Amino acid sequence: MLLKARTVLAALALLPLVACQQTASPPPPQGAVSTITPSTFRMPEGSGCRGEVERTRAVMDNDLQMGHVAASVHGRVAREIDQAAALCSSGEEARSVAMINATKSRYGYR
Repeated sequence: MLLKARTVLAALALLPLVACQQTASPPPPQGAVSTITPSTFRMPEGSGCRGEVERTRAVMDNDLQMGHVAASVHGRVAREIDQAAALCSSGEEARSVAMINATKSRYGYR
């Protein structure tokens, strides 16, 4: 009986040491989505509606690549950005910026 108790106690004493011997977690599978913006990401510069359109597009594309937004949502937002870009190109600066601001607000980017 005493031998069994000592064996059990010895096994319990080694348990924390065994738990510390875990190996590093395996690398993510190929094609896995990174949730960290790459260091190469640069926010587009520019002023007016053109700058607003390009910055919003860059953020949305980055969020899609990182998996923070579903492809279906990205598609809807991209269509709205395209409409704002068309307004911008036709000289309707205020309407274009207002559309971008409404899109960002609607999808939680404000």
